Amino acid sequence: MSRTRKPARQTVRCAVYTRKSTEEGLDQDFNSLDAQRESARAYIKSQAAEGWVCLPRHYDDGGFTGGNMDRPALHHLLADIAQGHVDCVVVYKVDRLSRSLLDFARIMETFEKYRVAFVSVTQQFNTATSMGRLILNVLLSFAQFEREMISERTRDKIAAARRKGKWVGGQPILGYSVDHSKLVVQEEEAERVRTIFALYLEHRGLLRVVQELERRGWLNKSWQTRKGHWRGGKPFTKTSLHHLLTNVLYAGKIRYKNEVHLGEHSAIVDKEVWEQVQEVLRGKDPARGSPVRNRSLALLKGLLRCRSCGCAMTPTQSCKNGSKRYRYYVCINALKRGVCQARSVPAGAIEPFVIEQLEGLANESRWGLDLQSWDSFPAEEQVRLVQHLVQRVDYDGAKSKVTITFKDGVQPGKEKHP
Repeated sequence: MSRTRKPARQTVRCAVYTRKSTEEGLDQDFNSLDAQRESARAYIKSQAAEGWVCLPRHYDDGGFTGGNMDRPALHHLLADIAQGHVDCVVVYKVDRLSRSLLDFARIMETFEKYRVAFVSVTQQFNTATSMGRLILNVLLSFAQFEREMISERTRDKIAAARRKGKWVGGQPILGYSVDHSKLVVQEEEAERVRTIFALYLEHRGLLRVVQELERRGWLNKSWQTRKGHWRGGKPFTKTSLHHLLTNVLYAGKIRYKNEVHLGEHSAIVDKEVWEQVQEVLRGKDPARGSPVRNRSLALLKGLLRCRSCGCAMTPTQSCKNGSKRYRYYVCINALKRGVCQARSVPAGAIEPFVIEQLEGLANESRWGLDLQSWDSFPAEEQVRLVQHLVQRVDYDGAKSKVTITFKDGVQPGKEKHP
């Protein structure tokens, strides 16, 4: 009489995922990640009769929030799942995997796609059933609610601290160093800040000061992140210079949204100098040559490039005698730092040339367009057509040449002295 052979036990390869939001305590011999992993391994061992085995690879995200999926160990886990190396994912609690309902739904879609089970050691449920998925979503809803409450409490704490004049973090600025979460004046940099304020009062123009700082080789604040990467240390631009001159920290104050409060740190710039600089900055107007925002539809916006330095050329305009407006395209490098030869080109010189080339090519049947009455097109339609047909326009300020490259790739670039 033959015996019935028992079916072979199927091996369930289990991956343990652990996470901790902060790096605090991770340098200990037995930290939170170790505790989570030990609990998960004990659970897997209890299921050994079902063929469960723990994979040796560690999937640990220490110092990463559960509010998003930007976590290296999670990416490695999902990659191993896609390659068929994992049958079950075990976590200590659901919120260790994710605190976002949307992200969790995406992760669960991946699990279902590759038929991977999901187990929480402290919250037992079966994700294969509708009731199990409902319980899981309820638990995750509370996890997301908890995260949002923590965020609200953090924002309230920051607001209260700033109203008391305390430094609560952010990008370091020139003139200060951070010591135990407090701003401390760094005298060498502070003297440089005072000089920059004095230069602005002397020249009364951002671009002139930027050029002077370029000549001196002065750079923005450079600092090292906690991960050892260096940031900042770049040349000044009009934007970064304006940010420096309007930063209330230099006047010994702290800003919170639209509120300004007296800070705990020492001021670098005298009150009189600070107020004078702010008055000059507020007094700038288009009649004095400052570029103003282009409110008209610029035909070559996003297409025109400066061949001298490779930067984009942005539309701007100026007023003469407070009435007639003159439109230009200005090299961003020249606008911010004043170091480009091309500088600007009148819109009235370069735009008609582009239109002329388009009209000459419109006769080709493959375009199916009649551009002989270009002026009859509304301004919005003119812009749309140019953006649709032109790949880019290069302006060579040194030779006063314009080169047009069309999107279809058939017509070679054309040059002309505008």
